[in-house]
Amino acid sequence: MRGVIPVYLKVYKVEKEVLVAVCDEKYLGKEFSEGNAQLKISEKFYGRTPASCAEVTAALQEATIANLVGEESVACAIDAGVIEAAHVIYIQDVPHAQMVCM
Repeated sequence: MRGVIPVYLKVYKVEKEVLVAVCDEKYLGKEFSEGNAQLKISEKFYGRTPASCAEVTAALQEATIANLVGEESVACAIDAGVIEAAHVIYIQDVPHAQMVCM
């Protein structure tokens, strides 16, 4: 991992689609909202499989869709070149990014 915050990684494969869900441990099980934006970080969706930034990067290279929450998770995606920092949104100061390959 880039820093000291553990991240969780869950990969879903449905036909030709690969969804990668990554969140920082400290946000798992929490909900945030700001204006019309809502963010629910559930264990059911993000799982509890710890991962290093290298493992997240490898999963993101295969992803057709990605959902990332938290400083470490989003930073891994930026470092991997799949997310641009300018496209990260913040909901109650929690970084969130999504990626879709078409």
